[in-house]
Amino acid sequence: MADSSLLPWAAAVGAGLLIGMERERQQPPESPAGLRSFVLAALSGATAAVLGPLALGVVLGGFALLAWAGYVQSRQSDPGLTTEFALLLTVLIGALAQQSPGWAAGLGAAVAGILAAKSALHTLVRHVMSAQEMESALLLAAAALIVLPLLPDARMAWLAGLNLHTLWLLAVLVMAIQALGHLGMRLLGTARGLALSGLAGGFVSSTATIASMAQRARTHQAQQADCLRAAVLSNLATAIELGSLIGVIAPALLAVLWPALALYAAGTVLTVVLLWRLGSLPATPQAPAKPAELALQRPFQPVQALVFATLLAGVLLVTEAIRTWLGGRGAIIATGLAGFADAHAASAAAAQYAVSGAMTAAQSVQAIALALSANALSKTVAGFAGAQRRFGAANAAVQGLIVGLFWLGVRLGTG
Repeated sequence: MADSSLLPWAAAVGAGLLIGMERERQQPPESPAGLRSFVLAALSGATAAVLGPLALGVVLGGFALLAWAGYVQSRQSDPGLTTEFALLLTVLIGALAQQSPGWAAGLGAAVAGILAAKSALHTLVRHVMSAQEMESALLLAAAALIVLPLLPDARMAWLAGLNLHTLWLLAVLVMAIQALGHLGMRLLGTARGLALSGLAGGFVSSTATIASMAQRARTHQAQQADCLRAAVLSNLATAIELGSLIGVIAPALLAVLWPALALYAAGTVLTVVLLWRLGSLPATPQAPAKPAELALQRPFQPVQALVFATLLAGVLLVTEAIRTWLGGRGAIIATGLAGFADAHAASAAAAQYAVSGAMTAAQSVQAIALALSANALSKTVAGFAGAQRRFGAANAAVQGLIVGLFWLGVRLGTG
């Protein structure tokens, strides 16, 4: 628009139109609130916001009385309160448009979408989701939206520099990856759903993804092969993300490391293909779980996620002690040891050192290779986190293979 002052009014009208059109289609003809009512409600909120808080309070109170009167008139044919609540929310969205047109427009679209998805949402909650899944969803939401924001996002000196926020975030991540795998199996079947979960989870934390899959392999013996393939796929995400980070921070360094990253990724893909051809790991024969049986299973194991975060905290404490002991003389080793916790962060730090001149290109490459090797050790430990020896041994062999290929690529790139 040529005049940006019109944008808040346009956002208010747009939100009112979206919500009003949805309500116009859903409500019976005798409903007191239709398309025009919602547009006027949004404009009333926008006008009141300009006049001041007192005007907004009066307008909101007036629409509350009108909504109540409309409900009394139509409650025999439509006992719900959805339209009345939507009308009051539209007034507030119109007021919000004066401060943040973008948020108001987005919220209007979200409200209209939620109202339009009535049948789908009711079917999901009443017929698709089981009581166990609903309970787990609420637990995950509480862990991520209540507990996580309350924890301090800072290094605690009295805990040797541990960050409680980060540790809890990893625990939440493990639970979320497990829940994603459960959802994928419900929608796509066991094999494809877990594979998608493993690849997506690897972009956040391959170690946490492997731990999640190891725990699922122990709980669901028939899914061991699918869990292992998903765990291996998470390493492909590591290679992609690592190459992207180094390419952004130090493109010259990527020119040296690309053979190593290519061999690492190729080894991962070939291993997944080989595992797919070989079939399942030796395990107690069990019939694949049916959709109805999957719905009754717990999507994630919160206790095992907390145990994994605790083990990682121990690794971080040991790493910090070594870093303190080595001091500035062991920058390469210290950066490599940081890979126990996060190979991406350690590699990004090494790339930044190369850009700033604190390390030569050769030293940075060595530090990145050490970080990836240390992270492979963490992944190996995570593979045994579910107390499943077959899974852990297979994952350890894969980690050894692809890390060996990475070191080979480093020799080729620096030679």
